[in-house]
Amino acid sequence: MKFTIFLTLLIPFCGFSQEKSIDRLLDLYNTRSVPYISVQELKMKPEAYVILDTRKTEEFNVSHLPGAVWVGEKPHETLLNSVLNSKKPVVVYCTVGIRSEDYGEKLNRTTKKQVYNLYGGIFAWKDAGYKVIDHKGKPTEQIHTFAKNWEDYLKTGIAVH
Repeated sequence: MKFTIFLTLLIPFCGFSQEKSIDRLLDLYNTRSVPYISVQELKMKPEAYVILDTRKTEEFNVSHLPGAVWVGEKPHETLLNSVLNSKKPVVVYCTVGIRSEDYGEKLNRTTKKQVYNLYGGIFAWKDAGYKVIDHKGKPTEQIHTFAKNWEDYLKTGIAVH
């Protein structure tokens, strides 16, 4: 009996039940060079921002945030000119917020606009219960996970890769 209680208390600290965490990923891969904005803050006033989806086309087509503009993984001047002419600050996002930080850094070198990185990306948005839409503008449960090994970080929705 004592051994069972001991194991029950010990297992969480051994890594067996450690859940994959977006927080740990962002701490590992990001430098916070682009300030974060939470999904809750963006959800309160999405119209106050220009929202840029920095993922691949196929990821965007599966699902994206309502009102997001697809810009791809690398800033293209012609695509960004019309978007960045707005007086609104910019929010960049990707799957969890790693690629979008890189994109935000590039924007910071080429524009004076305030740029924010969506903390946790589309995964955090969906996991917070917020709507995503497909390429036809219809609500969907599908979320492109970038790669199969990333699907464990998504807690809600239907993983697609």
